[in-house]
Amino acid sequence: MIVAGFGFRTDAPLSALQDALVKAGGAQGVTHLATLAAKAEGLAPLGQALGLPVLGLDPEVLRDQPTLTRSHRVEALFGTGSVAEAAALAAAGQGARLRGPRSVSADGTATAAIAEGRP
Repeated sequence: MIVAGFGFRTDAPLSALQDALVKAGGAQGVTHLATLAAKAEGLAPLGQALGLPVLGLDPEVLRDQPTLTRSHRVEALFGTGSVAEAAALAAAGQGARLRGPRSVSADGTATAAIAEGRP
């Protein structure tokens, strides 16, 4: 499983989600999109555009996920350094690894990271 995880502002446009994904490495090979359950509806348009399922994750599964990026604000809210990285890792399963740190859309409203699960 290859998962693109997302963190984004509620008002982030589809173009920002697309931009963040492209900067993270693109959708090629990605099998699922993931974010916080409370924001899954906002990721649905990208899932529809790409023909990929969207996984809405409980904030508890993101807590203590080891991330490459450290945002103090995100850490205080969610117990992890990056929602995008933690969502990708949690959804890809135990032993998953990030392809790289999260990428930020040009307008700053969305972040994306890609994680690969064990085969």
